Amino acid sequence: MAQKFSDIEQNHPCFASGKATTGRIHLPVCPGCNIACRFCERSLNATENRPGVTQKVLTPDQTVPLIRKALEISPEIRVAGIAGPGDTLASDNALKTFRLIKKEFPHLIKCMSTNGLLLSEKADQIISAGVDTLTVTVNAVDPAIEAQLNDYIIYHGKKIEGIEGARILIKNQLEGIQKIAQAGIAVKVNTVLVPRINGNHIADIAQKVSEAGAKKYNIIPLIPTAKLKDENAPTCQEIHEARRVASQYIQLFLHCNHCRADAVGVPGKTEVSNALYASFGFSSVKENFSHG
Repeated sequence: MAQKFSDIEQNHPCFASGKATTGRIHLPVCPGCNIACRFCERSLNATENRPGVTQKVLTPDQTVPLIRKALEISPEIRVAGIAGPGDTLASDNALKTFRLIKKEFPHLIKCMSTNGLLLSEKADQIISAGVDTLTVTVNAVDPAIEAQLNDYIIYHGKKIEGIEGARILIKNQLEGIQKIAQAGIAVKVNTVLVPRINGNHIADIAQKVSEAGAKKYNIIPLIPTAKLKDENAPTCQEIHEARRVASQYIQLFLHCNHCRADAVGVPGKTEVSNALYASFGFSSVKENFSHG
């Protein structure tokens, strides 16, 4: 049984109405991805503060002692989340990890982030693994717009480009959100705001994901990188307008910190991932990130 939404708002820093007072540990167990977002550049390092970055990719078994140590260092932690550096459903690592957490740390809120390509077909596995909250990145609900943000998907071993791939992605995202929400799991949707491409599309996204059952909506300003490195990051006025139109359809989350895939501690207050990883002797070893 998923935790009540009121409890989640109180204890989950990525669902709370105010600034975070509780902590989270992000477990970087997912090396591969199955979509090619044009703004995504995954990396192994200890310095960049953005999604898709971690010091090391862990195995599910490595996460149990890591969580135990993290709780010693930062007892404010209430959430064990998996947000990359690849997609959580592109391999079985995230679901294996959540099953371990469910057994070893039943008091922790289990939080998954995904691009949603496989969300609909893996919904039952997510529910049975005891996931309490789900964040889905939905950058468009119009395939023509999504195709400008994502070059292709890898779907059941097949590379599908352009509008055809975008159409499959959007369909699976919305169907998956509906299945997860109907199971009582709290769903938040993230949208990366790229003003030139989806800046006038935010109301449509907010309306569709709300109708599918999402509870919260988080607008993330583009960090210009990868193939969209020459795009302009949204201005404060553009972010404000996007939030204004979205708020007509869904409750907003306003305190996103662009967290790394290995973040540990209270967002915006304490960050203890370097100390935690050093205590285990983990170092940044070059590993291959893949699509597939």
